[in-house]
Amino acid sequence: MKNSAPAMLNGGTPAAEENWSVPRDLCVRRRRVPGLRTTGAWMEREGHHMLGNMELQKKVLEALDWEPGLEAKEIGVAANGGVVTLTGIVRSYADRFTAERVVKRLSGVKALANDLEVRLPGDFRRSDGDLAAAAVRALEWDVHVPNDRIKIRVADGWLTLEGQVEWQFQRQAADHAVRNLMGIRGVSNQLTLTPRVTPTDLKNRIEAAFKRTAELEARGIKVETTTGGKVILTGSVHSWSEREEAEDAVWAAPGVNLVEDRLGVLV
Repeated sequence: MKNSAPAMLNGGTPAAEENWSVPRDLCVRRRRVPGLRTTGAWMEREGHHMLGNMELQKKVLEALDWEPGLEAKEIGVAANGGVVTLTGIVRSYADRFTAERVVKRLSGVKALANDLEVRLPGDFRRSDGDLAAAAVRALEWDVHVPNDRIKIRVADGWLTLEGQVEWQFQRQAADHAVRNLMGIRGVSNQLTLTPRVTPTDLKNRIEAAFKRTAELEARGIKVETTTGGKVILTGSVHSWSEREEAEDAVWAAPGVNLVEDRLGVLV
């Protein structure tokens, strides 16, 4: 039979097991989050923040479970003030990317730390030579990829793309072409873009693109451009998806080589 008096910690604070003000199954799933504080005094002071974190954590877990093709049972989720951390194991780099994409599109997510480890099953493993050959073929078969401008390096299952292309969509297409190859543990996209316009012209084009995009509240975003095709975004947006929409609009402009996104997410 359970003792009627709760266990006590140093200083007379009831033990964590006896002081949950929210359902336990919502707090940690699949694995414990290191450093999670659960004493009664702390819960009393920070209860409303904790509940918000728990609700976001539950939302992320449900979204991961709902995603077709994603094996999410080994994924752990922690949420703190809108910052989501993914931990655990996935069976492919494609699953790691999918998990990140799922989380970023959720409301309430301000930032994401993807600490998922890719641990390949035995039948998924390939030699670096086989991966390099498969990546070359994948780039050759993608109509959006100027494969003659791209070099591939593979080391211990990690694939690196090097070279120079003209457009961001070409850079993205190359990444997408190799991302789902069986046996890939990670992709480092080091492709650079060729600057094609002046900073002033680039700034004007980006601001015009923001005004054309229905999903963006352009008044909350400020654009700064520098030589070499660098663009800096400051201001605030209402969701992570709106933040990504702003980045996509910038990358669509010719000559953009680097985007420094300093946009805050209002939740």
